[in-house]
Amino acid sequence: MYQKLPNLVLGFHGCNKEVFTRVINEGQHLKKSENSYDWLGNGIYFWEQNYQRAIEWAEDRYGDNAAVIGAVIDLGYCLNLTDSASVGILRVGYDILKLRCEITEAKLPCNRKSTKSEDVLLRDLDCAVIEQIHDFNRTVNNMMYDSVRGIFIEGAAPYDGSEFREKIMFSFVYVIQIVLKDTSLH
Repeated sequence: MYQKLPNLVLGFHGCNKEVFTRVINEGQHLKKSENSYDWLGNGIYFWEQNYQRAIEWAEDRYGDNAAVIGAVIDLGYCLNLTDSASVGILRVGYDILKLRCEITEAKLPCNRKSTKSEDVLLRDLDCAVIEQIHDFNRTVNNMMYDSVRGIFIEGAAPYDGSEFREKIMFSFVYVIQIVLKDTSLH
């Protein structure tokens, strides 16, 4: 598995025009998302090589106030979920999370559908597993991933019998705040 990816990627972040202006014109940094359902964990989300999906997401959320920020990103030390070798890392993260929940008598999070879609968009379990991996690396290995890369599939099939979907994000990029500061995206 290649954890240090050797290339730069183009990322597109959907936002509103106010955020666009603050970042592009005023030099402010994007704020990371910290929702319990963010499928790749806490951080700043980008669609890799997919401006169209970024603007669709922004328009769904902000209407005529939608905007997109483009960036060239070095993924650095990446938990690359498009590489099948990452499955083992996910399994270990899940096992640790499950054990932690059992010990603390906490309920294990679940992924769930949103009220707006039949797709499983609220990914509490996946977020918790990714954050558990980061916690483990922080406390045991003292190494942190700079980014997490994955594939997200949503939407209807484009034709009967298809397993393709309307909104496949072939590579969706999440970048931890520290990397953004270091790469000066503004």
